[in-house]
Amino acid sequence: MKDLIEIRWHGRGGQGAKTASLLLADAAFNTGKYIQGFPEYGPERMGAPIVAYNRISNNPITIHSNIYEPDYVVVVDDTLLDCVDVTAGLKESGAIIINSTKTSDEIVKKLKNYNGSIYKIDARGISIEALGKYFPNTPMLAAIVKVSGVMNDEDFLNDMVGSFKHKFAKKPEVIDGNMKAIEMALAQVEKVK
Repeated sequence: MKDLIEIRWHGRGGQGAKTASLLLADAAFNTGKYIQGFPEYGPERMGAPIVAYNRISNNPITIHSNIYEPDYVVVVDDTLLDCVDVTAGLKESGAIIINSTKTSDEIVKKLKNYNGSIYKIDARGISIEALGKYFPNTPMLAAIVKVSGVMNDEDFLNDMVGSFKHKFAKKPEVIDGNMKAIEMALAQVEKVK
């Protein structure tokens, strides 16, 4: 891992992008990294575009601002490709990960002039199969871990078991589904370009 990795999340209110960014921060912290995980607040409401951020480093982080030139971008809802410039400032040495069932050509066209790596994953299909409902944040969390390499799969899986046991202490029946969604996503994230 390079010294500092910056990640920007794009989603819609209610899809769990903020929660996923906080879970990623917790998991990275538990592997000994310095972290930041925070949303950009505005007049968010269910379905409105939202942005969240992560910084992950092996050294103390002294920057305390939004992220304008991320290494990675996670797009939780591919309809945002039509109304938000998700690649703004995105480093070509990084990557973008999109929850989509669109073809590779359709995705590349929507990203216009972005020349870096592009990945996609069907977070909807995974979450419906694993959880019985559409919760895209869990598969997207696994996808960014896989693509960015901020931690290895085994450490991530072990941390998420503990995190879900705490988070879902009153609903333990959802732990297995969330873990299945993570395992599926780690295996199914696909490079487009």
